[in-house]
Amino acid sequence: MSIKHNLDNIQSKIPDHVTLVAVSKTKPISDLMEAYSAGQRIFGENKIQEMAEKHEQMPKDIQWHMIGHVQRNKVKYMAEFVSLIHGVDSLKLLKEINKQAEKYNRIIDCLLQIKIAEEDSKFGMSAKNAQELLISEDVSVLKNVKITGVMGMATFTDNVNQIEQEFKRLKTTFETLKTTDDSLRIISMGMSGDYQLAIDCGSTMIRVGSSIFGARNY
Repeated sequence: MSIKHNLDNIQSKIPDHVTLVAVSKTKPISDLMEAYSAGQRIFGENKIQEMAEKHEQMPKDIQWHMIGHVQRNKVKYMAEFVSLIHGVDSLKLLKEINKQAEKYNRIIDCLLQIKIAEEDSKFGMSAKNAQELLISEDVSVLKNVKITGVMGMATFTDNVNQIEQEFKRLKTTFETLKTTDDSLRIISMGMSGDYQLAIDCGSTMIRVGSSIFGARNY
């Protein structure tokens, strides 16, 4: 199946209010350009250096999303162009993004990563910490970042009920945070194997890789 065919197939299944992020990590630029030619404009990467190299070589109307765990010392390499950072899980990271965005006179959109999975390996903050962060004075002074929603990663399991509970937990957290900040609008959850379930549970942004580009070779 071609990348265009895969993209068309996914787009035909998702509602208009859901944004598709094509997860292009480890994929060659030729694959990304095939998706670009098919109309895809939002790409997600999980390594800042790789994303920066692809940004250099590709059309400038692409929106680049950083979907992986962010190391603070690498923020400077993407601050000039990144469009949305999915995995913000601390005030320290938010401050660093703000500092680097300021150098380019930009406001960078960020999602708070909420820990919804049972696994210890997944990053994220608790709903309570996210709430405290949103109303804190520390965040109100950051003029070059904008928190636009939440992101969560479900447990890697075949147990659909568990995944559904975790997705619902993120939706509930979003609704709670929205009472604090009504400009929040994005719920980023769901990947190749579970995006339909995520959409049913309230997702407005899905991160899909292998269903577009095929299996990944590490």
